[in-house]
Amino acid sequence: MRKLLLAAVGGTALGLVATTQVAGPLLAQEAERESSVYQQLDLFSDIFERIRAEYVEEVQPADLVEAAINGMLTSLDPHSSYLSPDDAEAMRVQTRGEFGGLGIEVTQEEGIVKVVSPMDETPAAAAGIQAGDYITAVNGESVIGLNLDEAVELMRGPVGSEITITIVREGMDEPMEVSLVRDTIQLTAVRARTEGHALVLRVSTFNDQTFENLQEGLEEQIEEAGGLDNVDGVVLDLRNNPGGLLNQAIYVADAFLDEGEIVSTRGRDPQESERHNATAGDLIDGKPIVVLVNGGSASASEIVAGALQDHRRAIVVGTQSFGKGSVQTVMPLRGDGAMRLTTARYYTPSGRSIQALGIAPDIIVEQPLPPTPEELAAEEEDAPRFRSEADLRGSLANDSLTDEEREQMDAERAEAEAAAQLREQDYQLAYAVDVLKGLSALSPQSIQMPIDDHADAGEAAQP
Repeated sequence: MRKLLLAAVGGTALGLVATTQVAGPLLAQEAERESSVYQQLDLFSDIFERIRAEYVEEVQPADLVEAAINGMLTSLDPHSSYLSPDDAEAMRVQTRGEFGGLGIEVTQEEGIVKVVSPMDETPAAAAGIQAGDYITAVNGESVIGLNLDEAVELMRGPVGSEITITIVREGMDEPMEVSLVRDTIQLTAVRARTEGHALVLRVSTFNDQTFENLQEGLEEQIEEAGGLDNVDGVVLDLRNNPGGLLNQAIYVADAFLDEGEIVSTRGRDPQESERHNATAGDLIDGKPIVVLVNGGSASASEIVAGALQDHRRAIVVGTQSFGKGSVQTVMPLRGDGAMRLTTARYYTPSGRSIQALGIAPDIIVEQPLPPTPEELAAEEEDAPRFRSEADLRGSLANDSLTDEEREQMDAERAEAEAAAQLREQDYQLAYAVDVLKGLSALSPQSIQMPIDDHADAGEAAQP
């Protein structure tokens, strides 16, 4: 027993020695790191005082500190930044669905301001600004090299005032100048309408109103159609939707899923990872869905598209989405300002990261550029003139159709003409409506199997 006790004590002593031997260098390294940080802070203080004392013009100390903070944050990634009290209030107003400006969502790539998407029915959309455009100057003043907040500040101003921005667009030889008039941007988060037998839900942003707008619009359109039985399915149009609130994206995806994961977020600390799952209930009872995306679909839009795609609940149509797969947390700071800091990444239910990759459509459909007046005139001139049997003098009339059948044919013809017109106006949307029509025709509810009344029970019916 005495030997065992001595062995135990000896083991403890050896353990203490070993721990001390390991902990010593670690503590020294930590102390060295802290010393280095303090040295850097001393360097910052020296530079700060030199600028205050010797810069060619007098500068406000508060402006210097704010610029330093913003520079520290923007050096991390394009989406982290400092929000001044005015900017923080503007962001809160925007998430409520109303703000002043041009109506464009922008990001920054290598010091150049890039348009993520124009917002529906805003000065930017009316002026023809497109996702992927680069803004190089505002009222003749270059914004290249400015941080994102500084560039955005130049584009802000009183409602009704005019602004000229210089755009560089891929495929164009020269930059172009676009004049806009600033306006109060009132966002209707979701607009619902019917195209043929398809319900189209145009989701332009994810703000506090999005899910509520979507649910109300969906119910209204279903009621006008006379019930879900008269609907082929839903086109969820997320094109040029720059994203917004994470919880609203989860609500929208959940609206069409009965179960399973919608999205997960993973940050630096594994213990702070979160998974968001769907709850029971599908607003359209399993009807087919087509999701439309393009290069302006970002963040929350990609969460919804990725969730529905991974669960095979929807077919994604369009072009590659933007690829913003990071989570920003807005943290209030003293003085009514705020810090927007990237704290996590998004992952779709299958575990894929959206970041810098985006959502790849199941069916790639490009949106053709609208033809010029000259091209339209040439097409009309070259179009062949076809005639049908009904155009021939003295042709026989069709006497096999009832009045009811003729009315049905006229309705179908009108529907086909409307579909053709939609292709001219919005080819991607028309394609999505056609996909829904095909899925509806192939759904089990619409397939009528022939039944032989004389077949024995359990015997397959013969054609």
